[in-house]
Amino acid sequence: MKTSKYISYIVLSTLVLSLASCEPNAIEQNNIFMPSDTTEAGEANLHQWLDENNPEGWKIFTLDDFVDTFMTEEGNFLSDTCPYRTRSTNGNGIYLFSVDTLPTNGRGIYIRGRVTTDDYAGNFYKAMVIQQIVNGEQQNLRISVDIGSSGGLFQLGQEIIIRCNGFAVGRYANQPQLCVPAYNDNAYANKANEKVGWAPGRIQGSKFRLATKLIGTPDPSLLQYDEITLDELFDKIPRKPAMTKEDMKKVRHFDGRLVRLQKVHFSGEYYTQDGELVNCVYQHPDSSEYANVFAPTTQNVGYPQSRVLFNKSNNKDKAICCSCSEYAKFAYFFIPGAQEDSVKAVTNCKRWEGTVAGIVGWYADNAAYIPPKSDLKGSEWSVTPRGIPGIGIPDIQLKSNFPMPGIPIGTEWVPQEFDPVFYLDYYYPQKNDSGSDE
Repeated sequence: MKTSKYISYIVLSTLVLSLASCEPNAIEQNNIFMPSDTTEAGEANLHQWLDENNPEGWKIFTLDDFVDTFMTEEGNFLSDTCPYRTRSTNGNGIYLFSVDTLPTNGRGIYIRGRVTTDDYAGNFYKAMVIQQIVNGEQQNLRISVDIGSSGGLFQLGQEIIIRCNGFAVGRYANQPQLCVPAYNDNAYANKANEKVGWAPGRIQGSKFRLATKLIGTPDPSLLQYDEITLDELFDKIPRKPAMTKEDMKKVRHFDGRLVRLQKVHFSGEYYTQDGELVNCVYQHPDSSEYANVFAPTTQNVGYPQSRVLFNKSNNKDKAICCSCSEYAKFAYFFIPGAQEDSVKAVTNCKRWEGTVAGIVGWYADNAAYIPPKSDLKGSEWSVTPRGIPGIGIPDIQLKSNFPMPGIPIGTEWVPQEFDPVFYLDYYYPQKNDSGSDE
């Protein structure tokens, strides 16, 4: 019995030791993040890693150089037998939708940048933007990636480096992005004749994670904003770009810019499809796309809703849209100024002034409802906020500039959600038990 007892002890001890050896190493920063490039040692370590993983060589492109080198006007998926969607071009040589594939093998093709977006508030669903500072100026690029809650891994201010081999670069509604080719064959979609065909699609999440490394840890303080007025903004870019290669290059290089617009207020208006400005109304956002909230329903069509921003002089020629998805967490919150007396819709909007930050873009499409003119009337510059105070990044910071009942000058704007109970009581007064009005 002694012998078997000793054998049991030996087996048990061996098992315990083997189990202990299977325990994972303690989590350390070096196991998760590549060293930061802020030091010479960190940069040397990064270059060593690139050498080891790219036997045929590698190059890190600046974001603008990457787009200029690999993105052509027509793309390499243009085909008579398997075309882009019909709304890609109106025959003027400019393609608003395009796809150029990148070689899978050979020299490593890399880009790097710092994440400027956050998807918590829902305004950047399965989409990211990265920023690179070159000679003191921003360069930016959108990334279409099929990852839900991507902000949990790729946090605001996190620098990343991406091996782009095997992916594609293209334009969706004229906005350049890292992507993959995607073919829409849904013949039963709304306006299917305009949507069937090739367009940029989302990169598979697992493929993107394998191709992407984190550099250092997230540091939002290193993000660079253009602190700019609307007058200054439209001195930099054409407000109504012409459909020429020269203007489109300016637009595409400026797309994705991180800005903080100064001294702006909501006008309480939206643009019609013909480019006219019309006041928003106090209606239920479930039923009216013109309600005085950030993004009422589109009946699941899914295009971004826009509410208009003006400068202090209310110059309509310098207006810009504030863009929001109907699926954002703050979509049914009143635009600033609409909540004080919601039934008057937008009376007080001009009395709330301050800064609106976010990602700038010029979304242009050749959908049939847009007149086929060279300036694509109805397509406007927009800024897309990443959130509002209390929901995501507080990109909208306004204060009252005019005394209102119970609201002294200098009061900070506090978001307020549309109240369906108040709306029903206002338009359909409750009945008491006897059936008469209360």
